[in-house]
Amino acid sequence: MFVSAEIITIVISAVGLLLALGGTMFAGFAWCIRRSDSLRTDLVGVETSLGARIDGVEQRLTARIDGVAADVTELKVAVARLEGPQRHLIVAGR
Repeated sequence: MFVSAEIITIVISAVGLLLALGGTMFAGFAWCIRRSDSLRTDLVGVETSLGARIDGVEQRLTARIDGVAADVTELKVAVARLEGPQRHLIVAGR
C-alpha cells in the first residue's frame, strides 16, 4: 500500500492541530480555575468586613426602631384615653 506525502502531511497537521487546541483548552480551563480560587480568597476578607458593617447597621436600626416603638405606644395610650368611653359618675341601679 502506497501513501502519498500529501496524505501524511495532512494527518500530521491534523494531529498537531488537535494537540494544540487540546493544550490551549486545558491551559485556559486551568487559568479559569486558578482565577476563581484567587477571587474566592479575596472575597473572604470582603465578606468579613461587610458582615461587621451590616451587624453595626442592624444594631443601630434596632435601637432606632425600639425608640420609635416606645413613642408609638405612648401615643396609642393617649389616643385610647381620648376616644374611650365616657366615664359616668353615677352608676344606674337596677
